[in-house]
Amino acid sequence: MRDGYMRSDPRFAAWRKGVRDAPADRDPVRRPWLRLIADLVSRGVEVRRARIVSEPVSDYIRFEHHLTGPTVTAGEQVRWLPRRLASGLALPGNDFWLFDDSSVVFHHFAGDGELAPDDEEFTDDSAIVKLCKNAFDAVWLRAVPHGDYRLS
Repeated sequence: MRDGYMRSDPRFAAWRKGVRDAPADRDPVRRPWLRLIADLVSRGVEVRRARIVSEPVSDYIRFEHHLTGPTVTAGEQVRWLPRRLASGLALPGNDFWLFDDSSVVFHHFAGDGELAPDDEEFTDDSAIVKLCKNAFDAVWLRAVPHGDYRLS
């Protein structure tokens, strides 16, 4: 749930140079995340992602929005929440993935938006998992579905 960017991402560099709708963006063989999402969803797993973004959005968020269409087509549910609508929410201080309401992986980023050397932290501490679940649920209720979110 961040809106920074990773300058080292080669796809972002190509996108900034005007490369749009590259075949790899929609190809599950060249973009394994799409294949993973489709496989999970076909087994009945619900995959949801919420992004809290500052507006006007950064170039990297425009890039992420561009790449999100194929993940939605693959079955991932994605919503966007303008940061100004998150002020009343209690949110963890880092991006995270919540797995089966039983564990959390936090992602740590450096000040320049790149992954920090200690980029992941796993926990199954029930209090932290509950905090993250409640935060995600609150964001999800306020957020705009990908197909309805318009970049500003």
